[in-house]
Amino acid sequence: MGDAFSTPIPRFPALRMAWCDLLFAHWRVSADQLRSLLPRADPGLELDLFEGEAWIGIVPFRMADVRWTGLPALPGTRDFPELNVRTYVRVAGRPGVWFFSLDAASRLAVRGARTGFHLPYWDAEMRCETAGDGLRYFSRRIHRGGGEARFLGNYAPCGPGFRSAPGTLEHWLTERYRLFVADSRGRLWRGEIDHAPWPLQPAQATLTTCTMTSPLGLILPEEPPHLLFARRLEVRAGMLVRA
Repeated sequence: MGDAFSTPIPRFPALRMAWCDLLFAHWRVSADQLRSLLPRADPGLELDLFEGEAWIGIVPFRMADVRWTGLPALPGTRDFPELNVRTYVRVAGRPGVWFFSLDAASRLAVRGARTGFHLPYWDAEMRCETAGDGLRYFSRRIHRGGGEARFLGNYAPCGPGFRSAPGTLEHWLTERYRLFVADSRGRLWRGEIDHAPWPLQPAQATLTTCTMTSPLGLILPEEPPHLLFARRLEVRAGMLVRA
């Protein structure tokens, strides 16, 4: 696991999957604004900062080989595009990821994640096509009540692979082995994740349309985002437990 606060994942039940052709696009944003978007949950949910700065990420990728351990994949849930909007938090000193939204092109996966994992998944019309060494990616949210959220862009790796070093921004943004969610009663839950260190590359991207943060009332800064690419990562995820 990735940090001293990690908890071993129970072998059963657990999800296995691969995250493929992934872009990490991150912008520095107002910590006060991000903090105001987090729920008031018990125990306390705190915004995590890197050298005093808050970051929001938009992460398009492909889910592949999704399955429960020991079971065959369900039709329509094995492979599909997904795009998440995220920031970084701590609960009781434990670092993790907080998802503001997760758009996916699998209606069954969306409903399963919303019901079983309290995650803000949304139905979306999505296309993910190979373009040279990279991807051309399109997403349009179609879930009723989900607000206007679109993404259209091209992205690709543009440098040699590397492993991020502890203490760097790249490590802080990516080496997160835990997610936190809040249920309808405001109770916090955590999910532990297990994988090898991220196989990162520098990335280049042309984002023609990106309104994924509009439903949050947040406008992305005009400055270019911090970009990273990962080709494929095998992942194992445990069930939620109370934070």
